[in-house]
Amino acid sequence: MNAPLKITKIGNSAGVILPKEVLARLRVGLGDSLYVSEAPDGIRLTANNPDFEAKMALAEQIMREDRDILRVLAQ
Repeated sequence: MNAPLKITKIGNSAGVILPKEVLARLRVGLGDSLYVSEAPDGIRLTANNPDFEAKMALAEQIMREDRDILRVLAQ
């Protein structure tokens, strides 16, 4: 999808109105949060917190590697 977005004034700030199709692809609605992060090719807009995803990936890796130790500690 390649659609131009218009920047509008909202109080003392500026905002962008996202089309319904973009909201559907992001799986977000009114009141949800979006995260902006820098990417090698520009700016990335996601519904998921990239920092949280990185931490969860690290936690899953640790749990896979230390599965036996965690099983003993859980008893």
